[in-house]
Amino acid sequence: MKKNRKGLMLVLSSPSGAGKTSICKEILKKIKELKLSISYTTRPKRKSEVDGMDYFFISKKKFKELQAKDFFIENAKVFDHLYGTPKNFVEKNLLKGVDVLFDIDWQGAQKLSNFSKTDIVSVFILPPSNMILKERLKKRNEDSLEIVNKRMSKAKSEISHWIEYDYVLINEDLVTCTNEVVTILKAERKKRDRQKFIFNFVEKLLD
Repeated sequence: MKKNRKGLMLVLSSPSGAGKTSICKEILKKIKELKLSISYTTRPKRKSEVDGMDYFFISKKKFKELQAKDFFIENAKVFDHLYGTPKNFVEKNLLKGVDVLFDIDWQGAQKLSNFSKTDIVSVFILPPSNMILKERLKKRNEDSLEIVNKRMSKAKSEISHWIEYDYVLINEDLVTCTNEVVTILKAERKKRDRQKFIFNFVEKLLD
């Protein structure tokens, strides 16, 4: 029996340094039929990042051109840099029944919700403490102390949006938190309204 369903959008958000990107990478290793939505950004590439795998790094001029063409399903300004999610990639995979994973901030999550609220499963990742959050940012060793302090000053504002999410997790341990997100995804895939085949299946049982 072909068990058709529409894909869902799994959104992970957190203050910078709380671990959402690391969790996303681990989830992709564990879950089949899940694709990462790679955002476009005007932010400079970090040493550890690969263009086309972590982000598509483009100029502000190119970003504005794409924006004018309605290329993005959502876009936002974060720490003076622009970020956007490609619309065609998302729509194509959802229609094929492939789930799409998003590593985006609360602004992007809100705009995705406006696009299609019923297809979104949102998870907010909290750090165990502010002290640990700052330590994690420093350990990345890819941002200046000025940038680290800037990210910390914005963390409270970002955390204040936790109430807007379906699920909230505290990332005390990467493996545990990753497994919790995987559990959420597996359960959400089984929701009645996402299983297109189930209505006809039940009708046949009752016939």
